[in-house]
Amino acid sequence: MSVQKFRSIEQMEAALILTNEADGFDRFLRHCARYWALAPRNYPRGVFKFRTIEDAQAARERVTG
Repeated sequence: MSVQKFRSIEQMEAALILTNEADGFDRFLRHCARYWALAPRNYPRGVFKFRTIEDAQAARERVTG
């Protein structure tokens, strides 16, 4: 994408916005991949039963730890 220079606000407002619409979904996928690389999901799948509150809190500490 090139840099555009304008001499006035009116020229800037009248200028076309240069975008590549075909790149939108690919950009979204790259953004999602970057997000999951920075904040991976570390949560175990499934439903768990605990006998005591202490067991549940210990399991939470292992996951969020």
